[in-house]
Amino acid sequence: MTTFSSLGLPRDIVQVLARQGITTPFPIQQAAIPDALAGKDILGRGPTGSGKTFTFGLPTLARLAGTGASRPGHPRALILAPTRELAAQIQQRLDEPAAALGLRVLAVVGGVNIKQHIRQLARPVDLLVATPGRAQDLIDQGYLKLSDVRITTLDEADQMADMGFLPQVRKLLRLTPADGQRMLFSATLDGDVNKLVKEFLHQPATHSTAPVEAAVDTMEHFVAYVGNRDDRNEVVLRLGARPGKTIMFMRTKHGVDRQAKKLRRAGINAYPLHGDKGQGARTRAIEGFASGEVPVLVATDIAARGIDIQDVSLVVHVDPPAEHKAYLHRAGRTARGGASGRVLTLVMDEQQTEVATLIRKAGVTAATVDLTDVDSPASAPALTSLFGAAQPSGVPLPPPGQPDDPASASSARSTRAARSTHSTRRRPTSKAGRSAQGRGTGKGASKGGGSSRGGNASKGGQANPPRGQRANQPRKRSR
Repeated sequence: MTTFSSLGLPRDIVQVLARQGITTPFPIQQAAIPDALAGKDILGRGPTGSGKTFTFGLPTLARLAGTGASRPGHPRALILAPTRELAAQIQQRLDEPAAALGLRVLAVVGGVNIKQHIRQLARPVDLLVATPGRAQDLIDQGYLKLSDVRITTLDEADQMADMGFLPQVRKLLRLTPADGQRMLFSATLDGDVNKLVKEFLHQPATHSTAPVEAAVDTMEHFVAYVGNRDDRNEVVLRLGARPGKTIMFMRTKHGVDRQAKKLRRAGINAYPLHGDKGQGARTRAIEGFASGEVPVLVATDIAARGIDIQDVSLVVHVDPPAEHKAYLHRAGRTARGGASGRVLTLVMDEQQTEVATLIRKAGVTAATVDLTDVDSPASAPALTSLFGAAQPSGVPLPPPGQPDDPASASSARSTRAARSTHSTRRRPTSKAGRSAQGRGTGKGASKGGGSSRGGNASKGGQANPPRGQRANQPRKRSR
């Protein structure tokens, strides 16, 4: 049986993983870690949740260990991620392995006062995790230099292309030494991503574990015909009242805000999430959803690739996405790490041709559910039997973050408890199992990026591994 030790990782890293109950590498880890440790350029394709963070992160830490000291503002390794949530999760996952090797990890992302990052860069940084925009800001102000970077990784490269980040990414890569190691990971490897590969990777070792993100045995796809817009809106309310975690996707930020308000007026604790939300609002949404305090997250596609949260049992395309890649990325929020999940696309009469084309291009097989064969689609028995739809309470909830908001009150209690705990300790301790392979809670985004030696940057950020790699020790859970 292949183990992390047999792949060539240092004993200190293997011991950290063992304490977290992680002993068996995922397929992409088995394939790519030896090449990454050998210093080869890596081109990796696989679905999110397949273990990519450890695939590039652990070899990076291993290669940095014992090879010299870093200077303030001069990291020796760089990981670029498209969203602040993903950057924070990467940093959170690598905190403990880095600390075991005496290395420091720092995450710098937009939406946080840049002075905080300037102060953090005044100390030596071994591995920098960054969003492209914030990295460029720090370079422009003279606080960050990439001349010492020997290992560069691009995670979710196709999303960076979709978000228009590739010009910034190219500019940043050109500031790193041309003879350094480069790794690129993406769910798809076409178009602009291929151009990036040809320009910056040298004879890369290619590793692929899955053709598309939605092609997993534990994910079921459904298309539901809902009639007109009013009928669809009633169906959405019933789906919002179902038990379990649900992500609803809209095409626009305005649509997200409007849908979240409708759900809350019906008594459903839903939070909106999109790029115009401030860091505090994004943190409340992600932490509340991860803990289960907030059962429904209403989001634009920004959340489709940057958030890794366990136990999402249903993804609903309230607005069908514009193209098939977005469908796959959205769908990938459920059925992660071996868990089961369902993906439901709501189709109004005028959308049937568009959605049929979308599903075909996505390469998935979707069962058809016709909710229009009853007087009210929202009361169709299939909606309850297949997706657990229920009648909402009808008791309106206040806007998110207000004192009477249940998730906000719970968050405040947790914050007070954490402050009390820290005031009685001289040094915070690292909890075993706080990072685990494959799935995370996303709590590392709470500070918008931070540094750690011993995992102290991601306060309260507990990640949960997929089936077969779960930590054995007790974990604090909030339901």
